[in-house]
Amino acid sequence: MVPVMYYVILSAILFIIGALGVLIRRNAIVVFMSIELMLNAANLAFVAFARQYAATSGQLFVFFVMTVAAAEVAVGLALIVAIFKTKASINVDQINTLKG
Repeated sequence: MVPVMYYVILSAILFIIGALGVLIRRNAIVVFMSIELMLNAANLAFVAFARQYAATSGQLFVFFVMTVAAAEVAVGLALIVAIFKTKASINVDQINTLKG
């Protein structure tokens, strides 16, 4: 059986990689992928602790986080496509106003 600390360390590493992706990268699609990586890192920690304490509430919370993440991806990609049609770029630095 793998100790829970290994899962927590992996979760922290994935979360740091996602946070660095949000802070460093300027492509909107990469930023959304980094946010998803951060959400999945939190999900991994929830599942690890739920397994350790034999509670189903952590896994239930993961289900809701995944549902919200799926909705976020759908709305985010729709916004990226709409911005690309108007600005012809998805660089975050070039998108400084949202007025039509």
